[in-house]
Amino acid sequence: MHAVGNPVPAPAGGKPGRSGDGSRSGAASHRGAPGPLQTAAVKGKLGDLLFFNLTRAFAVLTLLLLVGIVVSLIWSAWPSITTFGLGFLTSAEWNPPAERFGALVPMYGTVVTSLIALLIALPISFGIALFLTELSPTWLRRPLGIAIELLAGIPSIVYGIWGLLVFAPIFGEHVQPVIAQTLGQLPAIGAFFRGPAIGIGILAAGIILAIMIIPFITSVMRDVFELTPPMLKESCYGLGGTTWEVVWNVVLPYTRVGVIGGVMLGLGRALGETMAVTFVIGNASLLANFSLFMPGNSITSALANEFAEATPGLYTGALVELGLILFVITFIVLALSKVLLHTLDREKAGKT
Repeated sequence: MHAVGNPVPAPAGGKPGRSGDGSRSGAASHRGAPGPLQTAAVKGKLGDLLFFNLTRAFAVLTLLLLVGIVVSLIWSAWPSITTFGLGFLTSAEWNPPAERFGALVPMYGTVVTSLIALLIALPISFGIALFLTELSPTWLRRPLGIAIELLAGIPSIVYGIWGLLVFAPIFGEHVQPVIAQTLGQLPAIGAFFRGPAIGIGILAAGIILAIMIIPFITSVMRDVFELTPPMLKESCYGLGGTTWEVVWNVVLPYTRVGVIGGVMLGLGRALGETMAVTFVIGNASLLANFSLFMPGNSITSALANEFAEATPGLYTGALVELGLILFVITFIVLALSKVLLHTLDREKAGKT
């Protein structure tokens, strides 16, 4: 007797056969070619590898550019470095015809004007950011924020022209005499506020710089203040905290990295500002006394005023060495900010 069973249908255009052989041949064909998931995984690995190497190349390129800038500055400043040595940092003489140069006056002007700008701009920026995020009516926040951003976009030469033509006459006629009669009479700090009221000088340059960096610091502080979780602030308010207590005990500890970053951004802008300082600082390479009313000079203003007429050799090398000194000052400021952030993180970790 013949076995009874359903015959296996033949494939189209083929002969009848057993299903087991067809399945084995299909599995073999699938094993031979990669599936969609395997192809996607291979493409993903290649994409990750390409993205990783590309971003690493950008990082290495940045470091190479930094090293190249430092090496080129040292190379160009080498005649001045070998001629004056460390005495270049302590000498206040700047005499191009005699080829005797010193960086003390530009360094003093750069550091002092930047510190004045930071002392004025920091509390004002903090107050504006606090008002925008915690106290301002809703209808006023957007127009005031736009005004702050517009101030940040004004070119520095506009600030310089305004400072020379508008601010300096008013400052010299109405403000400096009052400062001399009040702060100038104090025994400790009075020496900084004595002298002729001529409008331009180190103090005027510091005030113009403060006006310039206020929008930058304010914008950063406002943005980081808005990142504070509302639940944390509402919890402090619920415990009876005032607005100042919420800001001091909740907002600032939560956003201290961003706040310090904003302050460093403003300080860096003040250290590297050129045109605005050149217009109002007086551009005098003299250090007769420490009065902030007297004209002075900064590294950036010295470079802007003298680089075009500098003769190759020692004169150009001295100017390039000023640029190298400014680079070092900026690096020191950034390093100190990193140390401060690291110290704050360690204190926070110790408290927790």
